[in-house]
Amino acid sequence: METSSKKLGVQSVHRSTLSKQVVEQIVQLLVSGKMKAGDRLPPEMELMTELEVSRPVLREALSALETLGVITRKTREGTFFNNKIGAHPFSVMLALAMDNLPAIIEARMALELGLVTMAAEKITDEQLAKLRETIDAIANSKDNNYGEADKEFHRIIALSANNPIVEGMIDSLLVTHNKTNSLIQYRERDLTVAYHKAIYAALEAHNPQEAFTQMYKHLDYVRQKVLLHSSRNEQKES
Repeated sequence: METSSKKLGVQSVHRSTLSKQVVEQIVQLLVSGKMKAGDRLPPEMELMTELEVSRPVLREALSALETLGVITRKTREGTFFNNKIGAHPFSVMLALAMDNLPAIIEARMALELGLVTMAAEKITDEQLAKLRETIDAIANSKDNNYGEADKEFHRIIALSANNPIVEGMIDSLLVTHNKTNSLIQYRERDLTVAYHKAIYAALEAHNPQEAFTQMYKHLDYVRQKVLLHSSRNEQKES
């Protein structure tokens, strides 16, 4: 059911806060219970008027929510909260923390470290072979353009954990991967291959403790590099 934004009582958004505040206001409709999974959001013009933002700002926020799996936009029908949003609360939390880089990286680490230990117990020979293919793709990449192969490496590990309860988090995990990946200004192919080979060896040996250790080393290195770059950018802007 479509609900008027005026009746929802959402707060006006100051233009200087842009799309992040729009994301928060829309997510709050779910959190507060004013709207529920499956409901249709008010039309864009109503939201723009209520939130006092331009169409580009609103659409940027809606694109972020769609990427996170919170909403679906249907041509001629409108924008809807996803029916399964209750099964994917992690996406909602990501939406609320979209500009909190340390929190996003830590969330990725928490998920991947748990998943890799389960994967070490359950990964199949077929999955190990696919994992090896991604390592080879990275090693043979040109111009350090191996972002997709890197993401596939982590996706295979997540899926090989073979746990239906955490499956709903995998898409969110890939969102955090995309976020950190987009902030990497320089890539070190040989170092990435070395980290991935160490993780692969632990998985091949079905050693959960070693898999955890090697994944932590890899993700901690990425964390330090991304946060250092982010800090430098903030200093330049201040």
